[in-house]
Amino acid sequence: MRAGIGYDVHKLVKGRRLVLGGVEIPHETGLLGHSDADVLIHAIMDALLGAAALGDIGKYFPDTNGEYKDISSIVLLQKVCLLIRQKGYDISNIDCIVVAQAPKLTGYIDQIRQSIASAMGISKDKVSVKATTTETLGFEGRREGISSQAICILERK
Repeated sequence: MRAGIGYDVHKLVKGRRLVLGGVEIPHETGLLGHSDADVLIHAIMDALLGAAALGDIGKYFPDTNGEYKDISSIVLLQKVCLLIRQKGYDISNIDCIVVAQAPKLTGYIDQIRQSIASAMGISKDKVSVKATTTETLGFEGRREGISSQAICILERK
């Protein structure tokens, strides 16, 4: 059994879509990044890669590579899951949190869990997604950005 942790943060800006866990969330701002800037998926990918001692997402999907410009992070997650399985691991569970003052994500959590589970080829009951605010403290509280953390457990096949 191996554990991995991941973290990501992106700035909120006007003129971009807000995508979290592969689900587009209606909001006046979106996350800035080379891909779709899905902080939740990025944290999950880093947790998976870390647990398997395979490095981080920058190693596989550098922001200097035009191939990944505006790509769906769900596509990248599927590639990471393939690497994990090729390395001889099954995904036992994922637990993650999104830190954002706004928008409220309560109504989207089940859809996000299903999106992640489908992309990873695992059952929804292996995916936990939570959301919290920072009570207006820090960059998340000032609505300047959104961060996410994830932890995963991998087991040998």
